[in-house]
Amino acid sequence: MDPESEGPQIIKVTPLQQMLASCSGAILTSLMVTPLDVVKIRLQAQNNPFSKGKCFVYSNGLMDHLCVCEEEGNKAWYKKPGRFQGTLDAFLKIVRNEGIKSLWSGLPPTLVMAVPATVIYFTCYDQLSALLRSKLGENESRIPIIAGTIARFGAVTVISPLELIRTKMQSKKFSYKELHQFVSKKVSEDGWISLWRGWAPTVLRDVPFS
Repeated sequence: MDPESEGPQIIKVTPLQQMLASCSGAILTSLMVTPLDVVKIRLQAQNNPFSKGKCFVYSNGLMDHLCVCEEEGNKAWYKKPGRFQGTLDAFLKIVRNEGIKSLWSGLPPTLVMAVPATVIYFTCYDQLSALLRSKLGENESRIPIIAGTIARFGAVTVISPLELIRTKMQSKKFSYKELHQFVSKKVSEDGWISLWRGWAPTVLRDVPFS
């Protein structure tokens, strides 16, 4: 048979390859977008200084992080002094005065949350899509909706306890020992189900998007 008459060869991607691809994508997105959002927050902070107890949302293209100003005069990255004339000026002054690593302030909580959430969601989505196509046919229009909904349910369920811990860490500086004591106390007082508090509104927010 003439090889040119054959259709395009379909390359199957293994679950491990899907995990590695989505993990790499999440890390690259975090590394590339975090400096832009650090500059945005710093520009906002100089025009409208954050007062004690005031919250703001830190979004880096993958996830939203709720940050709380706990103390006046705190030396947190979003309250450092500086007068910037614009985005480029902010980039240059931050790098010159604070070092290039300051552009990636807030990266650790992003990686802790975004990488596992992205890996779980996209791997489950791809696997479910392939399974549904084999059962319902290639042209079934409901496949993306069903696969996206189930995959997001799974991702939110797995990540919810980490979301609670991350929010607590951002509201105040905790050592790992204090964090362990907080989780242990919460479980002993309210049970394991308390670690999934907030699951329902998160699902209502994320599933339609997915």
